[in-house]
Amino acid sequence: MTEEQIKFAAEHYSVALLQPRQTYAAARLKELNPAITVLCYKCLSSTRSYETEGPYTSGVSYAEAEQVEQSGEQWFARRSNGELIEWTGYPGHYQMQVWSPSYRWHWVRNVTTELAGSPFDGVMADNDIHGDYYGLNLPIQGARNVKKFHRGLDRLVKDAGRALNAGGKILVPNIAESRETPGKWERHSAYGGGFEEVFLGWSATDFLDQPSALAQMKQMMGNHHPVSLGQVHEMGVHSPRLTLLRASTDGQDDHPNFLAALAAFWVFGAGHWSALSAGGHDAHNGTPWREELAWDLGTPHGDAVMSKGAWVRRFSQGWAAINLGPKKSGTLTLPPGLVSASGPAPSNLVLPAHGGVIFRYTWN
Repeated sequence: MTEEQIKFAAEHYSVALLQPRQTYAAARLKELNPAITVLCYKCLSSTRSYETEGPYTSGVSYAEAEQVEQSGEQWFARRSNGELIEWTGYPGHYQMQVWSPSYRWHWVRNVTTELAGSPFDGVMADNDIHGDYYGLNLPIQGARNVKKFHRGLDRLVKDAGRALNAGGKILVPNIAESRETPGKWERHSAYGGGFEEVFLGWSATDFLDQPSALAQMKQMMGNHHPVSLGQVHEMGVHSPRLTLLRASTDGQDDHPNFLAALAAFWVFGAGHWSALSAGGHDAHNGTPWREELAWDLGTPHGDAVMSKGAWVRRFSQGWAAINLGPKKSGTLTLPPGLVSASGPAPSNLVLPAHGGVIFRYTWN
């Protein structure tokens, strides 16, 4: 991360996600902006053979897992023929037995020890999986189906969250497909927050259908409320849970999916969700930005309503609309006095499929 990126992030962002080795950048961000939340990346489900020196992106290193297996324990997941399982599309990433109590214990111990006294505020825990994304081709040794992974990750998130909270840190899992398991988002975000990496769609051109998008909203909607008093005491922090959202684009900040995600952020979240970003597939070394991210549309004037095929919501200082469907909307009539980032708003407009807009009043 360059000094220019650090200064930009400190000025514009409320949350930053960094690799474990980027401790200087984490400390510099906190120096420039003490209010920013800086999270350290860790993978819940894999270890990486190409990482020969710490700090590691996984909770246990490949070398540590090999050493443990020489003593008779088994942390690596294996196919029926005994082979290690290297993730499809991610060379050097090996699936771990997340259902192993020993693996989980060492993951928690290693991560909490590493973060103690560090500038990081907590962990963004990747690969809190729902399905078989990486070519596991179940059944495998010890796991007939993906439910075995779900149970192990439930336990790992709970154990890691409690341990990190006890040390004044937070845990923010990348909670995959939360809409498929009602209540999972609430459980797994209980230790600091949750991350939705595929907000509204899997790629720049592959979108959730409207029922699935609405189910996604439903699971996350309550997450902007402050944590309970019991959780505040346990975590030692006085802040709402984080809800981190990432939309898929072609990597350009002017991609329409970025603005559509921001529109959904307002229409369904009323601006209470914590942070939103967008980027290309596996594009992690950037500082995405749109001017509208800094806008405050004020308080909502009523709930989101369906109008001409789009979801629309009015605010004290603006107006937002999102079309979650595969066809263009009907003609929407806008209140007078609105402006976009580029100039005066039209009096009416038609939203393209999966398109969104936000406007604010000229007096802002």
